[in-house]
Amino acid sequence: MPSDTYELFREAMAARQQIVCTYGGRRREICPAILGHTDGEEKSLAYQFAGETNSNLPAGGEWRCFTLSKVSDVVLRDGPWLTGAGSHSASQPCVRDVDFDVNPDSPYSPKRRL
Repeated sequence: MPSDTYELFREAMAARQQIVCTYGGRRREICPAILGHTDGEEKSLAYQFAGETNSNLPAGGEWRCFTLSKVSDVVLRDGPWLTGAGSHSASQPCVRDVDFDVNPDSPYSPKRRL
């Protein structure tokens, strides 16, 4: 059974809403693009465009991998759907078993449609 966090990420993806959350003790502002599992853990590949990080966040943001068991204080909000200058078309190692992908031409054969 999916966690509440997983369901919130799925909801945000379906509605193209931004997420504000806490991850690693830091406030993050993200747009999740891929959701699924790796080695039984719920994971999401998301574009972090603002907030805090443990490293430097480039101007405009960058793709980050999130382990959902480490995500808390999830709030969905309206705002522009951000994915950086390009798309997430490059191969990604974050989510091995993809359940959902916002990319309609997903190369990952998502198990379900949004």
